[in-house]
Amino acid sequence: MVDSRSEPAWAWPDLHDAQRAVLLEVLINGSASRAELARRTGLSRTSLTRLARDLVELGFLAEGETNAPNGRGRPSEILNLEPSAAQFAGVKLTGEALYAVVTDLQANVIELEEQSLVSRYAPDAVSQIAEIVRGFSASHPRLASVGVCLAGDVEQVRGRSVIVGSHFLGWDNVPLESLVEAETGLPIAMSNDVQALTAAHHWFGAGVGRRSLVLFGLGAGIGAGIVVNDELVRGSHGHPGKVGHIPVRHIGPTCDRGHVGCASAYVTIPAILHNAADTSFERVLERAAAGDRAAQSALDDAGYALGVVVAQLMNVIDPEKVIVTGEGLAVARAGKAAMDIALAEQLDPAFERSEIDVHDFSFADYAWAAAVSAIRRVV
Repeated sequence: MVDSRSEPAWAWPDLHDAQRAVLLEVLINGSASRAELARRTGLSRTSLTRLARDLVELGFLAEGETNAPNGRGRPSEILNLEPSAAQFAGVKLTGEALYAVVTDLQANVIELEEQSLVSRYAPDAVSQIAEIVRGFSASHPRLASVGVCLAGDVEQVRGRSVIVGSHFLGWDNVPLESLVEAETGLPIAMSNDVQALTAAHHWFGAGVGRRSLVLFGLGAGIGAGIVVNDELVRGSHGHPGKVGHIPVRHIGPTCDRGHVGCASAYVTIPAILHNAADTSFERVLERAAAGDRAAQSALDDAGYALGVVVAQLMNVIDPEKVIVTGEGLAVARAGKAAMDIALAEQLDPAFERSEIDVHDFSFADYAWAAAVSAIRRVV
């Protein structure tokens, strides 16, 4: 009998720090000559030439056209990323579904799969993830690593990622990284979904070229991911971006934790449904568009709460860009007027307002983000 958990035939090579630095520079900032890469990385030309040769031989870089700026100086070949050198799997778990993608080394999605979650029982979920990964490995034999993300608290326990709590899956203290790694034989990157999406947009999405940004994920909850000085803020306990209970009003509805008038009591989809007396978010949007005052009031309250939270993080972090996304992003559109009022009231008048990008979303975006975390895991 063939062991379905046997080691994969191909594995990502063990790159040393200097090789990783050169590859990472081309991955994030694009093609460049050896001379330019030496300047960017602070390496000598001799070292850079040797490292580039190694990465070309490994298949991660490819030599491209010859470049001689302004027709002067010594011509140099441009080094380009070879996106097909490796593939990466990304999996997003919700309480009801599993979204999975395969990307290349440049985070381009090349395969997408969606399944109903067989069970919220953690061993069953691990088996389902492993089965999908094995299928991906059969089609993509250079699958290098797997990223998994979900809504929940992820902590490092003795060097391994553990789901210390996920309300939507009903999990506590699940060593998911170790369990999935044991089933697949691949390196695993485990992360909170909003944190993963923030990191993915910083490298490959709406945050490219920005040294600081804040991403808000709206939906069943509200969370924030923060990048400062090109680094994802992870927090001392792995729980950054807990913005859901920032106070908005001293009186008002209560959230599921019993807080009065906090952001979660207004801006999450469950809160909007409660405040609009409805069971469908899409129907609330339709009612508001048709002039229903109760529906529009719930969306205005949500937009105002979002504006308060965005303003608070703008005041504290002063990011270059704010990204609002998630399945509840319509709040930032349908409640925009109220959000703008809150921003005007709450922002420090001495600050220049950061760019706000309301970014289109599908749940597959979280799977893409998980795949990017898999890239970050090995590069």
